[in-house]
Amino acid sequence: MTRIIPTELVAPIFNPATFAERGAVEAIFDKIRAEYPLAIAEVPGFDPHWIVSRHADVMEVSKLNDVYANAVRSATLIPILGEELVKHFTGGDPNIFHSLVQMDGDEHRNHRALTAQFFTPKNIRTLEGKARRIAQKYVDKMLASDGFIDFSKEIATLYPLEMVMDLVGVPVEDHPKMLRLTQWLFSWGDPELARPGTDPTDPEQQVRTWKLVFEEFSEYYLELVRQRREDPKDDIASMIANGKIDGTALTDWNAVSYFIILSTAGHDSSAHTMATSMWMLAEQPHLLQELQENPSKITAFVNESIRWASPVKHFVRTAVVDTELAGQKIAKGDRLYLSYVSANRDEAEFSNPYEFRLDRTVNRQLSFGAGGHLCLGQHLARLEMKCLWEALLPKLSKVEMHGEGALIHSEFVSGPKSVPIRFWLK
Repeated sequence: MTRIIPTELVAPIFNPATFAERGAVEAIFDKIRAEYPLAIAEVPGFDPHWIVSRHADVMEVSKLNDVYANAVRSATLIPILGEELVKHFTGGDPNIFHSLVQMDGDEHRNHRALTAQFFTPKNIRTLEGKARRIAQKYVDKMLASDGFIDFSKEIATLYPLEMVMDLVGVPVEDHPKMLRLTQWLFSWGDPELARPGTDPTDPEQQVRTWKLVFEEFSEYYLELVRQRREDPKDDIASMIANGKIDGTALTDWNAVSYFIILSTAGHDSSAHTMATSMWMLAEQPHLLQELQENPSKITAFVNESIRWASPVKHFVRTAVVDTELAGQKIAKGDRLYLSYVSANRDEAEFSNPYEFRLDRTVNRQLSFGAGGHLCLGQHLARLEMKCLWEALLPKLSKVEMHGEGALIHSEFVSGPKSVPIRFWLK
């Protein structure tokens, strides 16, 4: 029997502002997992969605890419009016962007293959020297700040941005532009980070922002494509500009979309995870002591931070055939909201999920997804975090919050926008 989640329970997770309330989303999903683990949400202004809240179910949907598709409709939460506006802007396509996230099947595999070799563990290991140099730059910046700094704004946000933009081939003077567009895209509902004039109560506002962001990225990256075709370099921009699928160069739409996912997801999730990590260190002093006494636990610290932060909050899949999931009949065309926040707090998968623990011998967190859409940049993200903590933690004797931290208003990708800390050096 199909169950309907009470609207008053589930509607807040469709609202970006809810994700700025620390613990609010987790509390909602705790109740959903316990009482409505796979049920329908009927929220005004949106199509019905199956809310997939358990780790096992999110894992199953993520691995069945021929059953649950990304491309046929929006891969993220969008109101009905917003989806209609997308089709108006695109001439009928359900997506403004056409990146790896919005692709399925051979199209996804072929486009992923263009840069996949760059992101293999073996190749990422060759970037360790670069990651350590950039990490040290930001550690030095922090150490020179007289013991007070907003770790999110000054360190966690800027370090992975510089790392990935350098790899893509974007000059340093343009990094602030890439950050601004990322914030407009992912934080469209945040009063501080959104595009000026944004009205998050307007159901079409999200899509209008997507369109403007795509246009700005397009203007920038099509010029970069032209440059790299004339003068290729040893960077990711040259891979995309000169890459071919079945002997044909990427369309402008696909090339720009490829750049967009690298220029946004390529640094934003890492930034949110590192900012969350510092928040945990400031609130739980034993973590710093444990890591300093046993630096080999930094890898476990990174893994647990990724689970804890869950920076990507959801993706939406669409069933392309009639199927069944956890005993429920899923019809062709049904929409499924995959909650990574909920999956990463699932008691059936994680012992004491609300404890930040360095002794998890098994940590199957789903922050990077699973299956064919497993995050291409996960190994780079882990390297960035490892290099930062190995450079910074030995320098600290104590760290604590210096004021209130703040979370971004975003139902898609979010984390701390402010982590003000006070720290003491050894």
